[in-house]
Amino acid sequence: MEQKQFIYLLRLVPSLHREENWTDEANAIVGRHFRYLKRHLEQGTLIMAGRTSPVDETTFGIVVFKAADMEAARAFMRQDPAVAEGVMTAELSPFHVALSAMTV
Repeated sequence: MEQKQFIYLLRLVPSLHREENWTDEANAIVGRHFRYLKRHLEQGTLIMAGRTSPVDETTFGIVVFKAADMEAARAFMRQDPAVAEGVMTAELSPFHVALSAMTV
């Protein structure tokens, strides 16, 4: 079965728009988020992920990945520790990488 591509847009919860509000717990959650994405990159599910800088109210991240369908994509997004543990909100959309310098 051919996998489809999806993207989710991540935004920090408002309390984390200022770096001085970050707690050890929030940093630990983001560490788990990074490891979750890295594991899926190694497994071939993740296409790419990244974020804007600096950390403020304009900061957002994206995760581009493959899943069988919208339901599986939603499950992947909801299992992301940053989303599951409430440090980021996420919006999911079907996506298609049209051009890339990376191998997709």
